[in-house]
Amino acid sequence: MKIVYKSLDEIRQMRESALVVAGILDEVCRAVEPGVSTWELDRIARAAIKRESVVSAFLGYAQPPYPAVTCISINEEIVHGIPRKDKIIRSGDLVSVDFGSFKHGMCADSARTVIAGTATPEGQKLVDTTRRSLDLAIAQCVVDNRLEDVGAAVQGCAEAEGYSVVRVFVGHGIGRRMHEDPPVHNYGTPGRGKRIKRGLVIAVEPMVNAGSPEVEVLDDGWTAVTKDRSLSAHFEHTIAITDEGPWVLTRPSSSPGNPGHD
Repeated sequence: MKIVYKSLDEIRQMRESALVVAGILDEVCRAVEPGVSTWELDRIARAAIKRESVVSAFLGYAQPPYPAVTCISINEEIVHGIPRKDKIIRSGDLVSVDFGSFKHGMCADSARTVIAGTATPEGQKLVDTTRRSLDLAIAQCVVDNRLEDVGAAVQGCAEAEGYSVVRVFVGHGIGRRMHEDPPVHNYGTPGRGKRIKRGLVIAVEPMVNAGSPEVEVLDDGWTAVTKDRSLSAHFEHTIAITDEGPWVLTRPSSSPGNPGHD
C-alpha cells in the first residue's frame, strides 16, 4: 500500500475541486422529484460540468467504460446505477446520487441519498442513519487515529439500528486519481489498521442496507443491488486530515478542524 500524502497547497486545490462537486451535486439533488428520469438528472450534471469547465471523474471509467457522469441508484440499488431515460423516479424512492470531477488535476468525490416526494418511515430512518454514520466516521478522521476507527464508527451506527454495511465496496484515498490507497472500509475494529497522518485525503462512503450486506451486480456490469432487494442508502464526503482535525472538502461549511454540516 503506497499512500500519497498531500501538501497544504494540494489540499487547497482539492478544496476548489470539491466545492464544484458539492455545488453540482446540490443542483442534481434539487431536481430529484417524482416523474423525473435518472437520465435527466445526469443531463443536468453534464451541463454543469461544461459550465464549470471541470472534467468528469466517472465518464469512461474502467471496463466496461462507465457511460455517464453520475451514478444514480434507486431503492435496492446500492451504487453505480447507470442513468436511463426509462428509469423514472416515484414518490418515496430513495435516490442515491454519486458525482466526482477533476479541477486543477485534482479529484473530489461525494454522494448523498435523497428521498423523492413523500418519504416512508422506513426510508427516512435508513437515510438518517446512514448520514449519521458518515458524521461519526468523519469525527474519527484525526491524526494518530487508525483507519479501522473510521470503519468501526460506520458499522457501530448502522448495526445499532439493525442495518448492515456493505463490505465488497469501500471508500478510498483520493487525489490526482479518483481511487488511491488506502481502502477505507465501512467496518472494523477500533484501534486497528494503518495510522492516520496529516496530509491523508480520503473519500469515506458508508453504504448501509436495511437487510443483508450481500451484493449482486446486474447484467449491465455496473449496477450493484442488495441481493435480498432490501433498501440501501449511500453518503460520501472527501476529507483531508489536518493537524487541526478533519477538513470535509466537499462540505462548503467545513474548515480545517471544523467538520461543518450539510
